[in-house]
Amino acid sequence: MKQFPPSELLTSLPKQFFASLVKKVGEYISQGYDVINLGQGNPDQPTPSHIVARLKEAAVNPINHKYSPFQGHRYLKQAAADFYFREYGVTLDPDKEVAILFGGKAGLVEIPQCLLNPGDTILVPDPGYPDYLSGVALAKAEIVTMPLREQNNFLPDYKELEEDVLSKAKLMFLNYPNNPTGATATREFFDKTIKLANDQDICVVHDFAYGAIGFDGEKPLSFLQVEGAKEVGIEIYTLSKTFNMAGWRVGFAVGNESVISAIELLQDHMYVSLFGAVQEAAAEALTGPQECVKELNELYERRRNVLIGGLHSIGWNVTAPKGSFFAWLKVPEGKSSEEFANILLEQAHIMVAPGIGFGEFGEGYVRVGLLSSEQRLAEVVERISRLGIFS
Repeated sequence: MKQFPPSELLTSLPKQFFASLVKKVGEYISQGYDVINLGQGNPDQPTPSHIVARLKEAAVNPINHKYSPFQGHRYLKQAAADFYFREYGVTLDPDKEVAILFGGKAGLVEIPQCLLNPGDTILVPDPGYPDYLSGVALAKAEIVTMPLREQNNFLPDYKELEEDVLSKAKLMFLNYPNNPTGATATREFFDKTIKLANDQDICVVHDFAYGAIGFDGEKPLSFLQVEGAKEVGIEIYTLSKTFNMAGWRVGFAVGNESVISAIELLQDHMYVSLFGAVQEAAAEALTGPQECVKELNELYERRRNVLIGGLHSIGWNVTAPKGSFFAWLKVPEGKSSEEFANILLEQAHIMVAPGIGFGEFGEGYVRVGLLSSEQRLAEVVERISRLGIFS
């Protein structure tokens, strides 16, 4: 069969980090091993029943069998605006300040293509969500990384950025609660970010994927809650984590009107919006009963406590995350993140994500997802204890 070579654009894309993790786990499972997979970020709970019921009802309505409006139904944009006002006290114009997305990842990959030209500079956190790099590659932009260090609570220190870098930068990605570190942002940090963005004409994109997941009684702060944020950027929200709707592929971007307009223009050329029944179900999620969100947050906090408390009990001195459903664990001295991840997989049949997969400054850590039951997390502790690494 004739082979047609891919374009230079495709060959320039970064390697899909999580795809290789999935393949590795699959090989062990196929050999009959009981692998506890904590390496991915795929929610393990079902979508709440009232959201599923709304989808079923909407799916039989013939109006939803037609093309949806290009930029999404206004009722979903209104639902997103209502959600932000209720949860964060942020007022949004649904017609100008909300864009419907095919999941948060789509927005994060699209935004560099919307605002950057080849050679433009984007500031990206390191460690960070690997798919930030996909949109940068598609835009043919230049990356400058912002190190996230434990001694600075995994917040970037803008003083480290050279003046010539700041003068060239057009876009910045941030993400709190943070993947992979589980860190949260402060109002003071967002104030500094807004001042920098104003001074240097940088658009800030805050990835708020884990906005509903905060621990110890602390609700994560929305970037848009801070005065001036809407002037310099947007926030991207996904229903994947808040409502266990990862497979539904629905999210939205909110904030600066010019950026929202650019996203919608690009999407006009790529899609004809989401299936109408999914949009109805998404609106139900945002405006319907919210007790399920509270219960989910409590579930993740219990799991965090089981894992972190258990690891402390066997002598692994790790730090508990403040938000998200990830824990960022420092590996034993003398081991790289990949070496330690391989030890856990090969000797304890536990899959974790090596920190180096999230960037240079992820070295020395592994990321663990709180996406298995408390019983399985307790078993993780027991399996690691049997290795005798921390005794």
